[in-house]
Order: sequence, then structure tokens, then C-alpha cells
Amino acid sequence: MPKPPTDLRRILADNVRRLRGELGLSQEAFAAEAGLHRTYIGAIERAERNVSLDNIARLAKALRVEPSVLLV
Repeated sequence: MPKPPTDLRRILADNVRRLRGELGLSQEAFAAEAGLHRTYIGAIERAERNVSLDNIARLAKALRVEPSVLLV
């Protein structure tokens, strides 16, 4: 049975989903922009993945925000 997401994982998930939507990007287009796989983006947005700092930086760059914005 998977563990429930931590609050920080949920915050990251909600921010990525919201900012991606504001840019009008599909998960597939966003994944390509970030250099990540579309299924990985989906798992992030469902708070199923514990994202590394390197990937937070990649997500932030693709979303055109500072990495800290994704965690608040």
C-alpha cells in the first residue's frame, strides 16, 4: 500500500499543475520542455513521486519560475 503524500509533495504537485495550466501546456508538451517523461510529470502532479532537487530545478526552468516558487 503506497504511503500518503507529504504536505510538501502535495504543495509541489498543486503548484506544478497550476503553473503548467497557466502556461497552457499539456503534460506531454511540458515534459518535453523539462526533459522528463510525461508519465513522470503525471506522477508528480498526483503527488506520487518524491522529486529530486535536480528535477525540481528542471521543472522550475520549464515553468519559468524560481525553484522556490514550487515549494510554497
